[in-house]
Amino acid sequence: MSVTLAQLRSYAVARSLFAPTTLKHAVHKLGFVQADPIRAPARAQDLTLRHRVKGYRAGDLERRYAALEVEEDFFINYGFVTRQLHLLMHPRLRDVRRPSEQYHDPWRAGLLPGPQRKRAEELLKFIRERGSVHPREVDDHFAHGSVRNYWGGSSNATTHLLDAMHYGGLLRVVRRDGGIRIYAAHQRDLAPVDTAVREARLDMLADVAINIYAPMPAACLSVTLGRIRYAVPQWYGDLKAAIPRARDRLASARIDGIDWYWPADEDPEQFATDDTVRLLTPFDPIVWDRRRFELLWGWMYRFEAYTPVAKRIRSYYAMPLLWHDRVIGWGNLSTLDGELRSEFGFVKSAPRQRAFKRELAAELERMRVFLRLK
Repeated sequence: MSVTLAQLRSYAVARSLFAPTTLKHAVHKLGFVQADPIRAPARAQDLTLRHRVKGYRAGDLERRYAALEVEEDFFINYGFVTRQLHLLMHPRLRDVRRPSEQYHDPWRAGLLPGPQRKRAEELLKFIRERGSVHPREVDDHFAHGSVRNYWGGSSNATTHLLDAMHYGGLLRVVRRDGGIRIYAAHQRDLAPVDTAVREARLDMLADVAINIYAPMPAACLSVTLGRIRYAVPQWYGDLKAAIPRARDRLASARIDGIDWYWPADEDPEQFATDDTVRLLTPFDPIVWDRRRFELLWGWMYRFEAYTPVAKRIRSYYAMPLLWHDRVIGWGNLSTLDGELRSEFGFVKSAPRQRAFKRELAAELERMRVFLRLK
C-alpha cells in the first residue's frame, strides 16, 4: 500500500478522536484508558475521555464507574479496562517478578514470606466479611505498619498488600472514595488454560493495544506489545511469539526506511482531521508513545512531572497542543480562585490565523466547562 507520512499523521489523529459518544461506549471502544493521579488541571483519564465523550466532566468516570462494566487493573499501564479485557488477563498465577514489588501475586508461597502470606489470607477473610473496605479500615484493624516502596520511600504496608492482592486478582476495586480505592473480594477462575487458548488470548490482548495506539512503527509495536507482560506475567514466555503473529495480521507500509503497522481493515487515506484545537494529556493515545510522536511531528516531547525543576524544558505538566493533524506546541493550565489560567509555548511560532485563535479560545472554554469552573 502506498501511504505517505502525512497521511499516517492525519490517520493517527482522526482514528483516535472518534465522534464523541456515551461514556460507556467510549471506554468500551478504547478497551483501556490509562490512569494517572496528577491533576493538572485534571486526572489523565478524565482529560483523555473529555475529547471522546459527549458532555464529559472531570470525575465522571469515577462517579459512574460501577455502572460502566469496567475494572481498574494493569494492562500495558495501570488504568481502566473493560470486563472483557479483564477476563482475558486473569488469573495471574505464576510467580513472575515485575518491576514493582507491590504488584506481585501474594497468593504464591514462593513470592511472599510466610507471615505476609498469612496476612493476605486474614485480610481476604476480613474483606469478605465486610463486603467492601477502605484501606483505612484495614489498617485500623490490622495495624500492618510500613514497608519500603518501589520509589525508595515508605509506604503503608496495608496499601502495599492491598495493591498486591488486587494485582493478583484476589481483590477488585468497586469504587473510589475521594480518590481512594475501595476494595472487595474477587472470585478468580482458576481453570488451567491450554496452549491454543493462551495464544488466542494473547492475540486478543495485542489487538486491543494496536486498536488504541495504531498506526505504529515497528519498534514501537514491539515495545508496546512487550508491555503486555504486565497484563499477563504468567504468560511471559509466550509473549515473544505473539508479536510476529500480530505483524502478520496487520496492514503495513515502509516510509523513509521505517515499517509502519495498522489494522488491516482500515485505510489511512479515508481518515481526515478537522480544525479543532485540542489540549491533550501526556497520556492520551495520540501522544503517549514518545518515539512515534517524534516521527510524526518532528520534535521531541517529554513528560516532565518527575524531572527536577532545574532540568525541565517546558514545565511540570505541559499538555501537547493539537491543531488539525499537527502538534504545534504545548499548554500549561492551572486554576486559581475558580479561574482557568493558561500559558502556551510553540515549536516554531504561534499561528496567526484567526481560525486558530478562535479554536484555541473555544478549547479553553470547553476546558472551563469540563472543570466545572462556570
